[in-house]
Amino acid sequence: MATRSELVGETAAEAPRRRLRTLAIVPAYNEEGSLGQVLDEIRAADPDLQVVVINDHSTDGTAQIAEGAGVSIVHLPFNLGIGGAMQTGYQYARDHGFEVAMQIDSDGQHDAAEAHKLLEPLARGEADMVIGTRFAGVGDYRSTPGRRIGMVMFSAVARMLVKLRITDPTSGFRAVNRHGIELFAREYPHDFPEVESNVLAARHGLRIVEVPVMMRERAAGRSSVTTIRGTYFVIRIMLSLFISVFRRYPKTVEDR
Repeated sequence: MATRSELVGETAAEAPRRRLRTLAIVPAYNEEGSLGQVLDEIRAADPDLQVVVINDHSTDGTAQIAEGAGVSIVHLPFNLGIGGAMQTGYQYARDHGFEVAMQIDSDGQHDAAEAHKLLEPLARGEADMVIGTRFAGVGDYRSTPGRRIGMVMFSAVARMLVKLRITDPTSGFRAVNRHGIELFAREYPHDFPEVESNVLAARHGLRIVEVPVMMRERAAGRSSVTTIRGTYFVIRIMLSLFISVFRRYPKTVEDR
């Protein structure tokens, strides 16, 4: 189990370093089968880490599990999807003065014990946004051929548009500092947001790095990305990426 010092990238000699005030954002829609385990893992990895569950108008027992776990919870009045839920989480982080916000999905794919890998570059001031990649030789995660092709395409387009080189553009296991919190609280893509948010962050000058992490298959429930929805996903994201070249985004406090 990681210690508090390890979770912020501290060596024994650096232990007195001030810990960045960090929030774990857990977006959840009908994840009663896995949410409890996810919250238990977060608590085991770092008992002091503050957590907010964004209940995206779930119709099962998701809300009751979050409330029973004693974490903060925001109930959305209707289903916004992962992008809307995450933007709500970033707004919560901004309004409550957090310095770092980290996404941990409620389906069990993200291992909270790996969270320190995301936080270390932020604590050292080496990055503004850190993305956990499944494809750096750590673990045995395997995506379907179709998804892998899609990720290669997204990576190529992002590299062409904003010179952003990442291997896992659809990874939702990520963390940002205050600059990223401010940006994503103001503007965050709502439909399959990960790829487009990477480009958004790069356009605003955020320093983005990847770190290798282990990920798992979802613990329960079904993915919302079916074959038909996956095809729509590819087309929608490719169009959004090209449109983003001409789109004018609102400025953050840091940009002004």
